Amino acid sequence: MPAAPDFPPAPEKVQVRRALISVSDKTGLIEAATQLAALGVELVSTGGTRKAIADAGLPVKDISDLTGFPEMMDGRVKTLHPIVHGGLLGVRDAPEHRTAMEAHGIGAIDLVYVNLYPFEATVAAGGDYETCVENIDIGGPAMIRSAAKNHGYVAVCTEAADMAEVLAELANGGATTLALRKRLAARAYARTAAYDAAISAWFAQVLDTDGPPTRKAMAGDLVQTMRYGENPHQAAAFYRFPNPRIGVATARQLQGKELSYNNINDTDAAFELIAEFDPAQGPACAIIKHANPCGVATGGSLLEAYERALACDPTSAFGGIVALNSRLDAATAAKALEIFTEVVIAPDADDEAVALFRKKKNVRLLVTGGLPDPQAPGETFRSVAGGFLVQGRDTARLTPADLKVVTRRAPTETEIRDMLFAFTIAKHVKSNAIVYAREGQTLGVGAGQMNRKDSARIAALRAADFGLDLKGSACASEAFFPFPDGLIQAADAGCTAVIQPGGSIGDDKVIAAADERGLAMVFTGVRVFRH
Repeated sequence: MPAAPDFPPAPEKVQVRRALISVSDKTGLIEAATQLAALGVELVSTGGTRKAIADAGLPVKDISDLTGFPEMMDGRVKTLHPIVHGGLLGVRDAPEHRTAMEAHGIGAIDLVYVNLYPFEATVAAGGDYETCVENIDIGGPAMIRSAAKNHGYVAVCTEAADMAEVLAELANGGATTLALRKRLAARAYARTAAYDAAISAWFAQVLDTDGPPTRKAMAGDLVQTMRYGENPHQAAAFYRFPNPRIGVATARQLQGKELSYNNINDTDAAFELIAEFDPAQGPACAIIKHANPCGVATGGSLLEAYERALACDPTSAFGGIVALNSRLDAATAAKALEIFTEVVIAPDADDEAVALFRKKKNVRLLVTGGLPDPQAPGETFRSVAGGFLVQGRDTARLTPADLKVVTRRAPTETEIRDMLFAFTIAKHVKSNAIVYAREGQTLGVGAGQMNRKDSARIAALRAADFGLDLKGSACASEAFFPFPDGLIQAADAGCTAVIQPGGSIGDDKVIAAADERGLAMVFTGVRVFRH
């Protein structure tokens, strides 16, 4: 590796005499350029940025005035020149660097303000392959990286907020401090890293390649710094991916205090579950606690769906998350506010509903403008010591045609509907998972146990606690029954139909146990673990 040269220490303050500005997003450009010009800073710019500054009546040099070369190749080559990068990378107090700069007529550049071609926005807008490639910035990241490396002398800005900080310092003597230049350099490298990560992810998505990429990068923009994480002794922050999936990362918060780490985690789980229910098929409600469903139900109205979901486990619903697949109305809002609820999230909300929430200043109300597509491709991430796991999003969705009847008795149409409903919920319950359901309502949920029999027993106990009769219900297991004991537990609780993936070496014994009890059982061939 290159040894660190014996450079003189970086100066504490650097007078800003020349600024290079080249921005795709020109928000606040003229205001910043005006302030720089008033401070006597020489402005150098490119293309449309130079024109915008000149049209505002401000003195500005074209980059070609420095390089002696015109912009060429459709603007692809304009700043990739030794005059530019020498002006950015030159260590002014190092004798050899200073000599080289003088010998080649390289003038120092003290401030760089560059934001990049809108690659992420182009992808989000559905740009074709050629358009996306053309919106990959080359000169911009190169200038940012050069300026950031030489932060001992150069201040680098990649967004308007950075410029605001620089201008605030320049107002007191026309110089930047080393501390600020270091902070700006760190932000600049984070920006180019995020930009490259977005490009890399796009290529991986659009190219038909075998297997995962050799290197995987992901990046996000800071949404909020949190008071703490899962527990008060853990630091935490929330980041948003470029082109994010509809949900908690895109929601508008209309009401309530700031979301916590646990709020965001649980709200995401709730909204991903409720997205399984198409509002065109009727209202649905999911109540979530610690990322597990307390109750899920459909109804003739949103209020009915909420009341049916709440009936499944009103005790656990206290302090939970309510997710709705339809526009929140006043009647449902009033009912939801009768018990302590952390968050309510819905595609939209009536004015009357919002007004009711205003009376409960701490309860969060989020609207998303839509539902995420439960079958859209995507990836999920989980950290482990020394790395992270990546997998495709669970897009499993079953229809009656996917079910294989394995018992002597075939299920009725009603039982099939109940089984599919229960299996949809089980997909969102922590393993091992058992869900009892009937007529579009969960009756008992057993989650996160170390064996399936206990999950079946706990789900039945919860139903009994809240006066819900399991007779004639459907039972869903998100993975196969390895032994008959879990199925027997469910049968004894009152279920008459069972849906499970199948595939255990003990399937024959489980089927025999189902036949002995007159159950209808189907295999899906699809396991939906959620560890």
